[in-house]
Amino acid sequence: MTKDLTKLWAGGMRRLIAIQNRATRTALREARSRASDAQAMWLAAQPAAEQAAGSASAPHANDAVPHAAPFIRTSAPARESRVGPRAAAWAAGEWHRAEHLAKGASRALAYGLYLPPDRPTADMPLVVMLHGCQQTMDSFAEGTRMNLLADRYGFAVVYPEQSMQAHPHQCWHWYDARQSAGGGEVTAIVSLVDTLAQEHGFDRSRVYLAGLSAGAGLASLLAMRAPGRFAAVALHSGPAFGEARSGVAALDVMRRGLHHDPVSLVQRELVGRKHPGMPALIVQGGGDAVVAPVNAEQLTTQFLHLNSLADADGVHQGVVSHEQEGDGYTIHDYTHDDGASVVRLCRVDALDHAWSGGDDAVPFHSSRGPDASAMIWDFFEAQRRGRVDDAVDDELMQGAG
Repeated sequence: MTKDLTKLWAGGMRRLIAIQNRATRTALREARSRASDAQAMWLAAQPAAEQAAGSASAPHANDAVPHAAPFIRTSAPARESRVGPRAAAWAAGEWHRAEHLAKGASRALAYGLYLPPDRPTADMPLVVMLHGCQQTMDSFAEGTRMNLLADRYGFAVVYPEQSMQAHPHQCWHWYDARQSAGGGEVTAIVSLVDTLAQEHGFDRSRVYLAGLSAGAGLASLLAMRAPGRFAAVALHSGPAFGEARSGVAALDVMRRGLHHDPVSLVQRELVGRKHPGMPALIVQGGGDAVVAPVNAEQLTTQFLHLNSLADADGVHQGVVSHEQEGDGYTIHDYTHDDGASVVRLCRVDALDHAWSGGDDAVPFHSSRGPDASAMIWDFFEAQRRGRVDDAVDDELMQGAG
Protein backbone atom coordinates (compact mmCIF):
# COMPACT_ATOMS: atom_id res chain seq x y z
CA MET A 1 0.00 0.00 0.00
CA THR A 2 2.80 2.40 0.93
CA LYS A 3 4.56 1.67 -2.35
CA ASP A 4 1.36 2.30 -4.29
CA LEU A 5 0.87 5.67 -2.58
CA THR A 6 4.47 6.58 -3.26
CA LYS A 7 4.07 5.76 -6.95
CA LEU A 8 0.84 7.75 -7.07
CA TRP A 9 2.49 10.77 -5.46
CA ALA A 10 5.54 10.56 -7.72
CA GLY A 11 3.35 10.32 -10.81
CA GLY A 12 1.33 13.33 -9.71
CA MET A 13 4.48 15.37 -9.12
CA ARG A 14 5.79 14.51 -12.58
CA ARG A 15 2.54 15.62 -14.18
CA LEU A 16 2.57 18.84 -12.16
CA ILE A 17 6.15 19.65 -13.17
CA ALA A 18 5.31 18.93 -16.81
CA ILE A 19 2.36 21.33 -16.65
CA GLN A 20 4.53 24.01 -15.03
CA ASN A 21 7.23 23.56 -17.67
CA ARG A 22 4.70 23.93 -20.49
CA ALA A 23 3.33 27.09 -18.87
CA THR A 24 6.85 28.49 -18.50
CA ARG A 25 7.70 27.77 -22.14
CA THR A 26 4.48 29.42 -23.29
CA ALA A 27 5.24 32.52 -21.20
CA LEU A 28 8.75 32.71 -22.62
CA ARG A 29 7.48 32.46 -26.19
CA GLU A 30 5.00 35.27 -25.54
CA ALA A 31 7.71 37.38 -23.91
CA ARG A 32 10.10 36.86 -26.81
CA SER A 33 7.43 37.92 -29.26
CA ARG A 34 7.36 41.27 -27.48
CA ALA A 35 11.14 41.51 -27.29
CA SER A 36 11.51 43.43 -30.54
CA ASP A 37 10.29 46.55 -28.70
CA ALA A 38 12.81 46.13 -25.90
CA GLN A 39 15.63 48.56 -26.61
CA ALA A 40 18.62 48.17 -24.33
CA MET A 41 20.53 50.72 -22.36
CA TRP A 42 23.27 52.78 -23.94
CA LEU A 43 26.70 51.29 -24.40
CA ALA A 44 28.27 52.58 -21.20
CA ALA A 45 31.24 54.89 -21.47
CA GLN A 46 31.23 54.89 -25.26
CA PRO A 47 33.41 57.87 -26.21
CA ALA A 48 31.90 60.19 -28.76
CA ALA A 49 35.26 60.49 -30.47
CA GLU A 50 35.43 56.72 -30.91
CA GLN A 51 32.00 56.72 -32.54
CA ALA A 52 33.12 59.41 -34.93
CA ALA A 53 36.29 57.48 -35.75
CA GLY A 54 34.26 54.37 -36.51
CA SER A 55 32.23 56.21 -39.15
CA ALA A 56 35.19 57.90 -40.80
CA SER A 57 36.32 55.00 -43.00
CA ALA A 58 35.98 55.58 -46.75
CA PRO A 59 33.18 53.64 -48.47
CA HIS A 60 33.94 50.97 -51.04
CA ALA A 61 30.65 50.78 -52.91
CA ASN A 62 29.74 48.18 -55.50
CA ASP A 63 28.02 50.10 -58.25
CA ALA A 64 26.26 46.97 -59.49
CA VAL A 65 23.63 47.42 -56.78
CA PRO A 66 21.68 50.70 -56.57
CA HIS A 67 22.01 52.33 -53.17
CA ALA A 68 19.04 53.30 -51.10
CA ALA A 69 18.73 56.93 -50.13
CA PRO A 70 20.81 57.70 -47.03
CA PHE A 71 18.89 58.03 -43.80
CA ILE A 72 19.81 58.53 -40.15
CA ARG A 73 18.35 56.73 -37.17
CA THR A 74 18.22 58.41 -33.82
CA SER A 75 18.88 56.54 -30.60
CA ALA A 76 16.03 55.31 -28.43
CA PRO A 77 15.98 56.33 -24.76
CA ALA A 78 18.17 54.10 -22.63
CA ARG A 79 16.20 51.33 -21.00
CA GLU A 80 16.97 47.83 -19.82
CA SER A 81 15.26 44.93 -21.56
CA ARG A 82 13.23 42.72 -19.25
CA VAL A 83 12.93 39.97 -21.86
CA GLY A 84 15.18 38.52 -24.51
CA PRO A 85 18.91 39.26 -24.51
CA ARG A 86 20.58 41.36 -21.85
CA ALA A 87 21.62 44.93 -22.51
CA ALA A 88 25.07 43.94 -23.73
CA ALA A 89 23.48 42.21 -26.69
CA TRP A 90 20.90 44.83 -27.54
CA ALA A 91 23.32 47.76 -27.34
CA ALA A 92 21.96 51.17 -28.40
CA GLY A 93 20.63 50.57 -31.89
CA GLU A 94 17.51 49.04 -33.40
CA TRP A 95 16.35 45.46 -33.91
CA HIS A 96 14.20 44.60 -36.90
CA ARG A 97 12.66 41.13 -36.81
CA ALA A 98 11.09 39.72 -39.94
CA GLU A 99 10.85 36.71 -42.23
CA HIS A 100 12.26 36.39 -45.72
CA LEU A 101 10.84 34.06 -48.34
CA ALA A 102 13.33 33.30 -51.09
CA LYS A 103 12.06 32.62 -54.60
CA GLY A 104 10.98 29.02 -54.89
CA ALA A 105 11.38 28.32 -51.15
CA SER A 106 8.71 26.43 -49.24
CA ARG A 107 9.53 27.96 -45.87
CA ALA A 108 10.31 31.54 -44.82
CA LEU A 109 13.62 32.30 -43.10
CA ALA A 110 13.30 34.22 -39.84
CA TYR A 111 15.99 36.80 -39.10
CA GLY A 112 16.89 39.68 -36.86
CA LEU A 113 18.64 42.75 -38.29
CA TYR A 114 20.59 45.00 -35.94
CA LEU A 115 21.34 48.57 -37.04
CA PRO A 116 23.64 50.83 -35.02
CA PRO A 117 22.23 54.24 -34.06
CA ASP A 118 22.84 57.63 -35.64
CA ARG A 119 24.43 56.32 -38.85
CA PRO A 120 23.29 56.19 -42.48
CA THR A 121 22.91 52.63 -43.74
CA ALA A 122 24.05 53.51 -47.27
CA ASP A 123 27.54 52.02 -47.82
CA MET A 124 27.46 50.40 -44.36
CA PRO A 125 29.21 47.00 -43.97
CA LEU A 126 27.05 43.98 -43.10
CA VAL A 127 28.04 40.98 -40.96
CA VAL A 128 25.98 37.78 -41.33
CA MET A 129 25.99 35.69 -38.13
CA LEU A 130 25.00 32.00 -38.29
CA HIS A 131 24.22 30.44 -34.92
CA GLY A 132 24.93 26.86 -33.87
CA CYS A 133 22.59 24.07 -32.81
CA GLN A 134 20.24 24.78 -29.90
CA GLN A 135 20.72 28.52 -30.40
CA THR A 136 18.52 31.36 -31.57
CA MET A 137 19.19 34.80 -32.99
CA ASP A 138 18.73 36.22 -29.48
CA SER A 139 21.10 33.89 -27.67
CA PHE A 140 23.75 34.26 -30.38
CA ALA A 141 23.54 38.05 -30.26
CA GLU A 142 23.73 38.01 -26.49
CA GLY A 143 26.55 35.50 -26.21
CA THR A 144 28.82 36.98 -28.89
CA ARG A 145 28.08 40.64 -28.05
CA MET A 146 28.67 41.43 -31.72
CA ASN A 147 26.14 44.28 -31.58
CA LEU A 148 28.39 46.24 -29.22
CA LEU A 149 31.09 46.19 -31.89
CA ALA A 150 28.48 47.19 -34.48
CA ASP A 151 27.75 50.32 -32.45
CA ARG A 152 31.42 51.08 -32.09
CA TYR A 153 32.55 50.52 -35.66
CA GLY A 154 29.39 51.23 -37.62
CA PHE A 155 28.33 48.00 -39.28
CA ALA A 156 24.99 46.19 -39.45
CA VAL A 157 24.48 42.61 -38.25
CA VAL A 158 21.93 40.10 -39.51
CA TYR A 159 21.12 36.91 -37.62
CA PRO A 160 19.30 34.32 -39.76
CA GLU A 161 17.51 31.81 -37.53
CA GLN A 162 16.94 28.15 -38.26
CA SER A 163 13.41 27.00 -37.46
CA MET A 164 12.50 24.03 -35.28
CA GLN A 165 10.33 22.82 -38.15
CA ALA A 166 13.42 22.51 -40.33
CA HIS A 167 15.47 20.84 -37.58
CA PRO A 168 14.31 19.95 -34.05
CA HIS A 169 17.56 21.27 -32.55
CA GLN A 170 17.70 24.30 -34.88
CA CYS A 171 20.84 22.99 -36.59
CA TRP A 172 21.71 24.14 -40.10
CA HIS A 173 22.02 21.30 -42.63
CA TRP A 174 25.68 22.03 -43.45
CA TYR A 175 26.30 18.37 -44.31
CA ASP A 176 23.36 17.99 -46.71
CA ALA A 177 23.74 20.11 -49.82
CA ARG A 178 20.43 19.10 -51.40
CA GLN A 179 18.11 21.98 -52.21
CA SER A 180 15.59 20.63 -49.71
CA ALA A 181 18.18 21.02 -46.90
CA GLY A 182 21.54 22.84 -46.78
CA GLY A 183 21.42 23.89 -50.43
CA GLY A 184 18.08 25.57 -49.80
CA GLU A 185 19.49 27.30 -46.71
CA VAL A 186 22.35 28.64 -48.82
CA THR A 187 19.86 29.95 -51.38
CA ALA A 188 17.71 31.57 -48.68
CA ILE A 189 20.65 33.36 -47.05
CA VAL A 190 22.02 34.60 -50.38
CA SER A 191 18.54 35.90 -51.24
CA LEU A 192 18.28 37.57 -47.83
CA VAL A 193 21.66 39.29 -48.24
CA ASP A 194 20.72 40.56 -51.71
CA THR A 195 17.38 41.89 -50.45
CA LEU A 196 18.85 43.67 -47.43
CA ALA A 197 21.60 45.20 -49.56
CA GLN A 198 19.01 46.64 -51.92
CA GLU A 199 16.67 47.85 -49.17
CA HIS A 200 19.31 49.52 -46.99
CA GLY A 201 22.10 50.30 -49.45
CA PHE A 202 24.69 48.18 -47.65
CA ASP A 203 28.14 48.08 -49.24
CA ARG A 204 28.19 44.82 -51.19
CA SER A 205 31.98 44.81 -51.23
CA ARG A 206 31.92 44.60 -47.40
CA VAL A 207 29.48 41.81 -46.59
CA TYR A 208 31.03 39.28 -44.19
CA LEU A 209 30.01 35.87 -42.91
CA ALA A 210 30.63 34.25 -39.50
CA GLY A 211 29.33 31.07 -37.92
CA LEU A 212 29.64 28.85 -34.87
CA SER A 213 29.64 25.03 -35.04
CA ALA A 214 26.81 24.04 -37.43
CA GLY A 215 26.64 27.72 -38.42
CA ALA A 216 30.33 27.55 -39.33
CA GLY A 217 29.60 24.44 -41.39
CA LEU A 218 26.93 26.31 -43.37
CA ALA A 219 29.27 29.30 -43.69
CA SER A 220 31.83 27.02 -45.38
CA LEU A 221 29.16 25.85 -47.81
CA LEU A 222 28.24 29.48 -48.54
CA ALA A 223 31.92 30.37 -49.03
CA MET A 224 32.20 27.61 -51.62
CA ARG A 225 28.94 28.30 -53.44
CA ALA A 226 28.39 32.06 -53.12
CA PRO A 227 31.85 33.65 -52.88
CA GLY A 228 30.75 36.75 -54.79
CA ARG A 229 28.45 37.80 -51.96
CA PHE A 230 31.04 37.76 -49.17
CA ALA A 231 34.38 39.48 -48.64
CA ALA A 232 35.59 37.12 -45.89
CA VAL A 233 34.41 34.29 -43.65
CA ALA A 234 35.01 33.41 -39.98
CA LEU A 235 34.55 29.81 -38.82
CA HIS A 236 34.39 29.20 -35.06
CA SER A 237 34.48 25.57 -33.86
CA GLY A 238 33.40 24.41 -37.28
CA PRO A 239 33.58 21.03 -39.03
CA ALA A 240 35.85 20.46 -42.01
CA PHE A 241 34.16 20.68 -45.38
CA GLY A 242 33.04 18.29 -48.06
CA GLU A 243 32.99 14.75 -46.69
CA ALA A 244 29.78 14.45 -44.66
CA ARG A 245 26.62 13.65 -46.60
CA SER A 246 24.37 12.53 -43.73
CA GLY A 247 23.79 13.19 -40.04
CA VAL A 248 25.80 10.11 -39.06
CA ALA A 249 28.70 11.08 -41.31
CA ALA A 250 28.54 14.63 -39.94
CA LEU A 251 29.02 13.36 -36.38
CA ASP A 252 31.98 11.28 -37.53
CA VAL A 253 33.67 14.29 -39.15
CA MET A 254 33.06 16.40 -36.05
CA ARG A 255 34.59 13.79 -33.75
CA ARG A 256 37.45 12.54 -35.94
CA GLY A 257 37.97 14.97 -38.80
CA LEU A 258 38.08 14.11 -42.50
CA HIS A 259 39.10 10.66 -43.71
CA HIS A 260 39.87 11.94 -47.21
CA ASP A 261 42.39 14.52 -48.37
CA PRO A 262 41.01 18.00 -47.54
CA VAL A 263 42.18 19.52 -50.84
CA SER A 264 40.62 16.78 -52.96
CA LEU A 265 37.26 17.41 -51.26
CA VAL A 266 37.40 21.09 -52.25
CA GLN A 267 38.29 20.13 -55.81
CA ARG A 268 35.40 17.66 -55.87
CA GLU A 269 33.00 20.45 -54.81
CA LEU A 270 34.23 22.87 -57.48
CA VAL A 271 34.57 20.28 -60.29
CA GLY A 272 36.77 22.61 -62.29
CA ARG A 273 34.54 25.66 -61.85
CA LYS A 274 36.20 29.01 -61.18
CA HIS A 275 36.32 30.25 -57.59
CA PRO A 276 37.55 33.79 -56.73
CA GLY A 277 38.92 32.82 -53.30
CA MET A 278 37.73 33.60 -49.78
CA PRO A 279 39.82 35.06 -46.92
CA ALA A 280 39.14 33.01 -43.80
CA LEU A 281 39.62 33.25 -40.04
CA ILE A 282 39.37 29.92 -38.22
CA VAL A 283 38.98 29.77 -34.42
CA GLN A 284 39.14 26.49 -32.52
CA GLY A 285 39.24 25.43 -28.89
CA GLY A 286 41.89 22.91 -27.89
CA GLY A 287 39.52 21.33 -25.36
CA ASP A 288 36.57 20.96 -27.75
CA ALA A 289 35.01 17.51 -27.30
CA VAL A 290 32.22 18.16 -29.84
CA VAL A 291 34.26 19.29 -32.87
CA ALA A 292 37.75 17.80 -32.70
CA PRO A 293 40.58 20.35 -33.19
CA VAL A 294 41.84 18.44 -36.23
CA ASN A 295 38.89 19.97 -38.11
CA ALA A 296 40.46 23.43 -37.78
CA GLU A 297 43.74 22.19 -39.25
CA GLN A 298 41.89 20.62 -42.17
CA LEU A 299 39.77 23.75 -42.71
CA THR A 300 42.97 25.81 -42.81
CA THR A 301 44.35 23.54 -45.54
CA GLN A 302 41.09 23.79 -47.49
CA PHE A 303 40.97 27.60 -47.39
CA LEU A 304 44.65 27.89 -48.24
CA HIS A 305 43.85 25.86 -51.35
CA LEU A 306 40.70 27.86 -52.07
CA ASN A 307 42.82 31.04 -52.00
CA SER A 308 45.48 29.49 -54.29
CA LEU A 309 48.03 29.40 -51.47
CA ALA A 310 48.38 25.62 -51.20
CA ASP A 311 47.78 22.41 -53.08
CA ALA A 312 47.74 18.78 -52.04
CA ASP A 313 51.53 18.87 -51.63
CA GLY A 314 51.54 21.75 -49.14
CA VAL A 315 51.79 25.53 -48.87
CA HIS A 316 53.09 27.26 -51.99
CA GLN A 317 56.41 29.04 -52.07
CA GLY A 318 56.14 32.80 -51.63
CA VAL A 319 53.41 32.49 -49.00
CA VAL A 320 54.51 34.16 -45.79
CA SER A 321 53.46 32.57 -42.52
CA HIS A 322 54.09 33.76 -39.00
CA GLU A 323 52.85 32.91 -35.53
CA GLN A 324 52.14 35.00 -32.48
CA GLU A 325 51.32 33.87 -28.97
CA GLY A 326 48.80 35.33 -26.55
CA ASP A 327 47.62 34.38 -23.10
CA GLY A 328 46.54 30.79 -23.65
CA TYR A 329 46.19 31.02 -27.43
CA THR A 330 48.24 31.20 -30.62
CA ILE A 331 47.49 32.87 -33.96
CA HIS A 332 49.03 31.62 -37.20
CA ASP A 333 48.78 33.92 -40.22
CA TYR A 334 49.26 33.03 -43.87
CA THR A 335 49.80 36.16 -45.91
CA HIS A 336 50.79 37.39 -49.34
CA ASP A 337 54.08 39.19 -49.85
CA ASP A 338 52.29 42.49 -49.22
CA GLY A 339 51.51 41.37 -45.65
CA ALA A 340 47.73 41.12 -46.10
CA SER A 341 46.40 38.20 -44.09
CA VAL A 342 44.50 35.71 -46.22
CA VAL A 343 44.05 32.75 -43.86
CA ARG A 344 44.34 33.04 -40.08
CA LEU A 345 44.11 30.17 -37.59
CA CYS A 346 43.57 30.89 -33.90
CA ARG A 347 43.97 28.00 -31.46
CA VAL A 348 42.62 28.63 -27.94
CA ASP A 349 44.29 26.08 -25.68
CA ALA A 350 41.73 25.20 -22.99
CA LEU A 351 38.52 26.33 -24.73
CA ASP A 352 35.72 23.79 -25.08
CA HIS A 353 32.89 23.91 -27.64
CA ALA A 354 32.07 27.57 -27.07
CA TRP A 355 32.50 31.06 -28.52
CA SER A 356 35.81 32.43 -27.25
CA GLY A 357 35.66 35.53 -25.06
CA GLY A 358 31.86 35.59 -25.05
CA ASP A 359 29.22 35.91 -22.36
CA ASP A 360 29.55 32.68 -20.38
CA ALA A 361 26.06 33.11 -18.92
CA VAL A 362 24.80 32.01 -22.34
CA PRO A 363 25.21 28.35 -23.38
CA PHE A 364 27.96 27.68 -25.94
CA HIS A 365 29.83 30.88 -25.05
CA SER A 366 32.85 31.17 -22.77
CA SER A 367 34.69 34.01 -21.12
CA ARG A 368 37.86 31.98 -21.63
CA GLY A 369 40.19 33.01 -24.43
CA PRO A 370 40.47 36.11 -26.62
CA ASP A 371 37.38 38.05 -27.68
CA ALA A 372 36.42 36.18 -30.85
CA SER A 373 33.97 38.88 -31.95
CA ALA A 374 36.64 41.58 -31.79
CA MET A 375 39.12 39.29 -33.53
CA ILE A 376 36.61 38.57 -36.28
CA TRP A 377 35.83 42.22 -36.96
CA ASP A 378 39.55 43.07 -36.95
CA PHE A 379 40.04 40.44 -39.66
CA PHE A 380 36.95 41.45 -41.63
CA GLU A 381 37.69 45.16 -41.61
CA ALA A 382 40.78 44.69 -43.77
CA GLN A 383 38.94 42.65 -46.43
CA ARG A 384 37.08 43.90 -49.50
CA ARG A 385 35.39 41.88 -52.20
CA GLY A 386 36.27 43.00 -55.68
CA ARG A 387 33.60 43.05 -58.33
CA VAL A 388 32.45 39.47 -58.95
CA ASP A 389 29.73 38.64 -61.44
CA ASP A 390 26.74 37.10 -59.66
CA ALA A 391 26.67 34.57 -62.46
CA VAL A 392 29.75 32.98 -60.87
CA ASP A 393 27.76 32.36 -57.68
CA ASP A 394 24.77 31.13 -59.69
CA GLU A 395 26.97 28.60 -61.49
CA LEU A 396 28.52 27.38 -58.24
CA MET A 397 25.15 27.08 -56.49
CA GLN A 398 23.39 25.35 -59.38
CA GLY A 399 26.21 23.12 -60.58
CA ALA A 400 27.53 21.79 -57.28
CA GLY A 401 26.46 18.35 -56.20
